[in-house]
Amino acid sequence: MTPARRLMVLKPSAMIGLFLVAGWLLVAALAPWLAPFDPLTSLTPLASPGTHAPGGGIFWLGTDLLGRDILSRVIYGARPVVGLSVLATSTAYLVGVSAGLAAGYFRGATDAILSFLASVVLSFPVLVLYIVVIVALGASYANVVLAVTFGSAPAIFRIVRAIALDIAGRDYVAASQAQGERAHRILIQDILPNAAPPLLVDFCLRIGYSAITIGALGFLGLGLPPPTPDWGGMVAEGRAMALAFPHLVIFPCLAISSLVVGLSLLADGLNAEGRRG
Repeated sequence: MTPARRLMVLKPSAMIGLFLVAGWLLVAALAPWLAPFDPLTSLTPLASPGTHAPGGGIFWLGTDLLGRDILSRVIYGARPVVGLSVLATSTAYLVGVSAGLAAGYFRGATDAILSFLASVVLSFPVLVLYIVVIVALGASYANVVLAVTFGSAPAIFRIVRAIALDIAGRDYVAASQAQGERAHRILIQDILPNAAPPLLVDFCLRIGYSAITIGALGFLGLGLPPPTPDWGGMVAEGRAMALAFPHLVIFPCLAISSLVVGLSLLADGLNAEGRRG
């Protein structure tokens, strides 16, 4: 039985997670064709879900304070959240994995310096680091990625360093060293592939953390600049009138929650498959 088939049979929750994640990826990719209205156009303010639009069509999820269709904004909001989450997590992994492999393999001064820098960054609350970076550099796509990378890379470094320290002492690494293999080849061919399974699980979880972070920054007004559709920003804009018009915050909250739950279920399935494999 193939690993994919075993995952489907033994962990149906993982398939649910895969369905949720793949669904949001498709929504983000097909946003211009799926959105019924322009997400920036003001139509009818505070229309209830299911209300008919003036020029035809239906506001399936209602409209916000400025009359913008919530469904369209949720659909377009998937693009920055999904895209930036994946990009920021990938960038953090590039930094964290590179530094962790170097520290775990070379040890000595390299390990001491990199571990000290990671400890310094990790001594600050992560959200505070995000806020400091965004406030200092301004809200933009690049700066959100930089903030998440800066805050996440040290934790990834520690995970990779611990795995690299363990693998670097095994016989097949010693055999490669005895054959005169260069350090970068040993890191890429011997250590990194054996460290990949747990890192893949952590990668899925960290995409979820990044999505929550981007939503939190948007809620605090430190995310993407308006009027860019942003799930966290949508919640912040609608919170003042949430009791009277709950649809203003319910649907963007459900969007964030479903993406994070999907990633968590997928990571759990990959973890179970890795233990079996």
